Amino acid sequence: MKNILIIGAGKSSSSLIKYLLDKSEQENIYITIGDVSVDNAKKLIGKQKNAKAIQLDVFDQENRLKCIENANIVISMLPARFHIEVAKDCIKLKKHLVTASYISEEMKALDSKAKENGLVFMNEIGVDPGIDHMSAMQVLDKLREKNAKLLLFESFTGGLVAPESDTNLWNYKFTWNPRNVVLAGQGGAAMFIQEGTYKYIPYHKLFRRTEFLKINGSGNFEAYANRDSLKYRNVYGLENIPTMYRGTIRKVGFSRAWNIFVQLGMTDDTYIIENSDKMSYRDFVNLFLAYSPSDSVELKLRSYLKIDQDDIMWQKLVELDLFNPKKIIGLKNATPAQMLQKILEDSWTLQEDDKDMIVMQHLFGYELNGEKKQIESSLVVIGENQKYTAMAKTVGLPVAIAALKILKGEIKTPGVQLPISKEVYEPILKELENYGIKFKEKEVPYLGYNPNNVIG
Repeated sequence: MKNILIIGAGKSSSSLIKYLLDKSEQENIYITIGDVSVDNAKKLIGKQKNAKAIQLDVFDQENRLKCIENANIVISMLPARFHIEVAKDCIKLKKHLVTASYISEEMKALDSKAKENGLVFMNEIGVDPGIDHMSAMQVLDKLREKNAKLLLFESFTGGLVAPESDTNLWNYKFTWNPRNVVLAGQGGAAMFIQEGTYKYIPYHKLFRRTEFLKINGSGNFEAYANRDSLKYRNVYGLENIPTMYRGTIRKVGFSRAWNIFVQLGMTDDTYIIENSDKMSYRDFVNLFLAYSPSDSVELKLRSYLKIDQDDIMWQKLVELDLFNPKKIIGLKNATPAQMLQKILEDSWTLQEDDKDMIVMQHLFGYELNGEKKQIESSLVVIGENQKYTAMAKTVGLPVAIAALKILKGEIKTPGVQLPISKEVYEPILKELENYGIKFKEKEVPYLGYNPNNVIG
């Protein structure tokens, strides 16, 4: 019997664990789930006999090494910054590793050692990154086989609330780590290339430079640019492509409203607010406004941001109960970003029967036999409930499928990698179709970069 160790039993682990449990008898595997909270892991296992839950603190090196030593392959569902210690242990103990996170410089540095030991270190195998890589490479490779000249590649992904559970003015609820949502776009300018011209959007302008999208009959969306689209030119073999753009999808109007928080400074995570635990929501808002004893917080904010009282932007702020003097944030030594996150979690947490939605769209512009063409490839996945979300499904299933195929020797090319080879993406995408994760492709008129779709 082969042993799989899963470290981390958070929100994105439910579908991953269910898939492996369902396969455990057939594939003769045993699953150990380690988490700081054993209860989390036990809930996901239920009464399955080919699995157990253990308490595992990733900072407890002795216990971590012991658990990894007993496994044939390790799946790390930890926050990205904690993968590296697990990865070093896997090198030391000669174990394969799978994560859904971006490849860090520290992880990349382990490539030669992984290859020396014949180890597969598969990363970026969730939804974004993950399914986006695999589905894009599948189309790109087909176009290359036809000797097509690539002119444009744009890729957009979003984790949203499904229409039937969309109950707030923001058209948004948290479907993954709220902290990552609050900090999105920070750490440098967004970089991309359009029609051969390099473009840079600084953080303070990011949410006012959005593109409009229509996706697979699911409505109108907008997208803001990801931080660095340019690095994927080499990854995808698109070094000379004139247009390369990757973005994050939201419902139309979200970015304009979110920009209010950015302009006020509420998304800043670089300093601590004094007495943050005693502050009300109203106190928090007032921190970022000028002192004026005669004007209310509401009036000061509307005046500063030039928002009319009947503007939908104002109604969105009121809906969050931002001006409530009785609601206490209750976080000690918190940054503005952490305080904002707490406020938003009170309003945007998925309820038990809420459904989320993953939307993804790729645009491929190319020239073949002197004719310019464009392919539109779209994916929409609806979740089941708060536990088995579309996010958990699209993150967890690729991770689980990859881990099992590595364990069975079907994916065997060693090294630190992401899923862009046919050996990886073909079998995984094929199996994902059995779970309703399937792209719809259609030929559309070649539009190239359309400035009419851009705000700002």
